[in-house]
Amino acid sequence: MARRSFRTIHNRLFLLFLFCMLGLLLMVSFIYYQRATEQTRDKMTEAAEKNISQTAGLFDLYLKGYDSVTKTLNSNNELMRLLQNGGTDDPVLSVNYERRITDILGSVFFSRDDIVGIHVMTYAGKVYSFERKMGAARQEFAQEDWYRILKETSGEMKWLGVFPHSLMSEGHMEPVFSFGRQLYELNTLKRVGIVLIETDADPILEALSNAKLGAGSSVSIWGQDGRVIVSTGTDREHDEPLREAPEAPQKDGEVRIAHEKKSLVVAAKVKMTGWTIGLRAPKEEINLELRQTQQFLLTVVAALVIVSTLLATFVSRSFSNPFKRLIQQMKKVETGNFKGSVDVNSYEELNILVASFNRMVGRIDELVERIKLASTSEKNAQLQALQSQVNPHFLYNTLDMIYWMLDERENDRLSRVILALSQMFRYSSEWEEGAQSTLAAELEQMRHYLTIIEIRLSGRIRVEIAADPAWLEAPLPKMTLQPIIENAVKYGIEPLSGSGALRVYTRVAGPELQLVVEDSGAGMDEARLARLRASLQAEEDGERTAEAGRKGIGLQNVHRRIRLMFGEPYGLRIDSAEGSGTTVVVAIPKTWRSGTDSTEGAQSLRSEAASLAGKERDR
Repeated sequence: MARRSFRTIHNRLFLLFLFCMLGLLLMVSFIYYQRATEQTRDKMTEAAEKNISQTAGLFDLYLKGYDSVTKTLNSNNELMRLLQNGGTDDPVLSVNYERRITDILGSVFFSRDDIVGIHVMTYAGKVYSFERKMGAARQEFAQEDWYRILKETSGEMKWLGVFPHSLMSEGHMEPVFSFGRQLYELNTLKRVGIVLIETDADPILEALSNAKLGAGSSVSIWGQDGRVIVSTGTDREHDEPLREAPEAPQKDGEVRIAHEKKSLVVAAKVKMTGWTIGLRAPKEEINLELRQTQQFLLTVVAALVIVSTLLATFVSRSFSNPFKRLIQQMKKVETGNFKGSVDVNSYEELNILVASFNRMVGRIDELVERIKLASTSEKNAQLQALQSQVNPHFLYNTLDMIYWMLDERENDRLSRVILALSQMFRYSSEWEEGAQSTLAAELEQMRHYLTIIEIRLSGRIRVEIAADPAWLEAPLPKMTLQPIIENAVKYGIEPLSGSGALRVYTRVAGPELQLVVEDSGAGMDEARLARLRASLQAEEDGERTAEAGRKGIGLQNVHRRIRLMFGEPYGLRIDSAEGSGTTVVVAIPKTWRSGTDSTEGAQSLRSEAASLAGKERDR
């Protein structure tokens, strides 16, 4: 049962459409994710490289400015002179010297907004300071590492690093960036003392923080000796990268990028100091944007899967529902119900298929009704033939016997009448093959009838037959032409005081083959012609009128049998004018075209009819 359900159009279309959509969706999503991953990593790497490069350049600017401050102090001759003479024992001079030194230090202090304090320590034991927050300067600094480092230098700038509080001022407990150098009297190159400058560490720390890619990243600066100058964090998970300086690029201005197992490391050199500034970004942080992309992509994929399922259901149902309705109607047709129809408005091909099915069912219903009517008409015709004949075989056998008796007595005229009458009875009583005949057989029957009429009218009728030999095998209902010829003679030619003409010929008009019977008889007035046409229309509608009566197989019966045999567009058409004769057209479909082997039969029909007329004229 499940296998049969899988084989339905609805399920197969649903699965096919859904799998195609999902396959395309997954392929596009995979390609998009791969591309997004590459772009995100490239973007993060480029951002890290750009941040470190900019931070290194920013540090160069900071340090150049700080170096300029120390050079300004060292190149001030008055300051150097005052520092050398500041160790005098004269209290007045000592106070004046200290005031003047403080003024010089204050002018340098106010030249920049980020300086926290300037401290000058002479080798004569004097300490001069100018600070943002006034407080007592430390006196026990000789054993401090920073002092030892500055004292061991030979005049070059020494960048000490970032400290949690001031190295000299007791009142400043905020982070400071400290640096200094030895002071020399430029003329004698004599060492005067040591200058220590402390600046606000916030710009340095902010510059490092701006270089970070995220909260989990860390940025550190290492000195040439591998000592950490400043760092943005020292959490345990990241202790190792902070303690160990990364491999710096060989040239200034270059940036080195290293993809480690769990981290991205970017390093650059600070040109001014030779420091190495390094960024370590964990890959979890780099992948944070990727995770957001994954979540977005998963949400979109889930939504598209739902949309694809709904769309696949809609498409499969819109395609299969017309077929279901068509199958239901076909099952009704199997039971013999041809009255229904399928009404769909779907794809153009399905609409064409359903329209063709509806037309086919309608045509089948029409054919079934036609067959029923034809069968009924055939039975009625047979019944009428039986009623009009009492033992027809015995009758035409008796007529044959009379013909041979007259022939022995050489009564040629009467024998021909008897022979023609015998052949007519034989033709009209043979219904074994149904009601269908051919044009040739009908013309042969007409020849026998005209033989009797020619003799009876004694030369008052002229007959012309012009049937195209190509149409002699065209199918016709039996007894089609005789009733028409009989009416033409009885109501057209016989009432004339003189002779009349009867012409029978074929012609083609579009899809129709027309058998035309023309007479030059009395014709009909418009009222009678209208009643006759109305009686034919009544036969089309399945009714009977007083004009039809029961006078054998009349025009109405012929018209109805032609329509039952060939369809509604065909039948009898009558034109007439009083005193100008009548024309009856038998319209049938142009469905048969024989060869030329029937030419001799047609010629014999025409020649025999002409000879009959000639003989009667001679008599």
